[in-house]
Amino acid sequence: MPRSIDPLIVGKVIGDVIDTFVPRVDMAIHYSTRQVTNGCQLKPSATAQAPEIQLSDKSGDNNYYTLVMTDPDAPSPSEPSLREWLHWIVTDIPGNSGGSETNTGFPWLSEQATSTSSSGRELVPYIGPRPPIGIHRYIFVLFKQPSQSFLISPPAARNNFSTRNFAAYYGLGLPVAATYCNSQKEPASRNR
Repeated sequence: MPRSIDPLIVGKVIGDVIDTFVPRVDMAIHYSTRQVTNGCQLKPSATAQAPEIQLSDKSGDNNYYTLVMTDPDAPSPSEPSLREWLHWIVTDIPGNSGGSETNTGFPWLSEQATSTSSSGRELVPYIGPRPPIGIHRYIFVLFKQPSQSFLISPPAARNNFSTRNFAAYYGLGLPVAATYCNSQKEPASRNR
């Protein structure tokens, strides 16, 4: 039976954004009723609000996580001079105890950039996909934190962010989960 190729490799997420890793946490991302699956196409209008994230950590440990969302194709896939554009960072997301529950509770109020809740702390407010030209990939990467109340400073700018450098700087190691979707500019309506 032929082996399937990891969709993160096919979509060049592994390589362009992150290195090869072993998934250790189940992560589900939903925009309304639509689940993000690797390589699925979502309209920008459907992603205007922050998605709901569900984690299932079956380790039994009391782990906390950091989620990073970026666009490695900004401003255009053929010339990604702003790679990666940072769309969202959430820290202190609790895993669950033993995998019997899932952690939900997103989105938060975007105005509260440093608000805390039982579902985590939004460090960089969510900005939904707004691709100006071409098909863009939107990458969600989850890292296990070394501790709860993990102190991370918001980056000075959203452009030219590096998920790899961010993880290395804060000692996060390799991702524990990742997924991505595609989006492109919607045609203007013709109400004339």
